[in-house]
Amino acid sequence: MVRIGIITGSTRDSRVNTQVAEWVKSLADLRTDAEFELVDIKDYQLPSYNESVPAVFTKDYQTPEAKPWSEKIDSLDGFVFILAEYNKGITSGLKNAIDYLYQEWNNKAAGIVSYGSTLGVSAANDLRLILSVPKVATVGTQVGMSLFTDFENMSKFTPAPFHQETVDKLLDEVVSWSTALKTIRTSEVLV
Repeated sequence: MVRIGIITGSTRDSRVNTQVAEWVKSLADLRTDAEFELVDIKDYQLPSYNESVPAVFTKDYQTPEAKPWSEKIDSLDGFVFILAEYNKGITSGLKNAIDYLYQEWNNKAAGIVSYGSTLGVSAANDLRLILSVPKVATVGTQVGMSLFTDFENMSKFTPAPFHQETVDKLLDEVVSWSTALKTIRTSEVLV
């Protein structure tokens, strides 16, 4: 069975990101085809990226906080990113967390649940491009939510009921792609 991390995309103290992540997790927990867990990037307290050797070349991290982050991402087969849109892009905290690693992301699948004033579409497009470099395959289905209609006063998450169907479809794709890509990672180890 594949393991899917639901990754928070914001580290701000006043974030609503965890509300969205917990909602997605509650829907994922109704499934029996994968194991799901919340992965809060804020818990890893990653400083601004400052490794002496880029992650594409090594997994020998000098930053102590990078080691548990590496182990967590390495242990997962796929991801659902809960993406807040800041200034039409992804958050600096999420970009930093992605940049810390490379090999740990390779040949895994990801889905995107975004929100913002324009449904987080620009940020989702950014994230797709960013994830293509460390070889993360992003599924086609995306959940886009509005700060104006899916949140009360932009602070309390109240998703429209129709989003659940889209989340279910996204999870179907993430699970099936993660399962397929796991065979690639397994065959690379055997070579």
